[in-house]
Amino acid sequence: MNNETVWVWFKGGEKGGFWMGGFKASKSPEGGLLIERTDFITCRVPEWRISFEEPQDKNIGPSFPDGAVWKFT
Repeated sequence: MNNETVWVWFKGGEKGGFWMGGFKASKSPEGGLLIERTDFITCRVPEWRISFEEPQDKNIGPSFPDGAVWKFT
């Protein structure tokens, strides 16, 4: 997988979270996915925060794993 267009889940906001599209994602050798978009800082996130298809409801999030990590440092 290299530079696929994806949707990313963000926590917070008025409704508790939302999906945002327009990101490019690629596998990271350190684990997770590297996400990039011109108006965001490039970062590495866990795969559970990524959707490869547009979500039907952009306010319904993914299943959060126990002890979920939101962003890798």
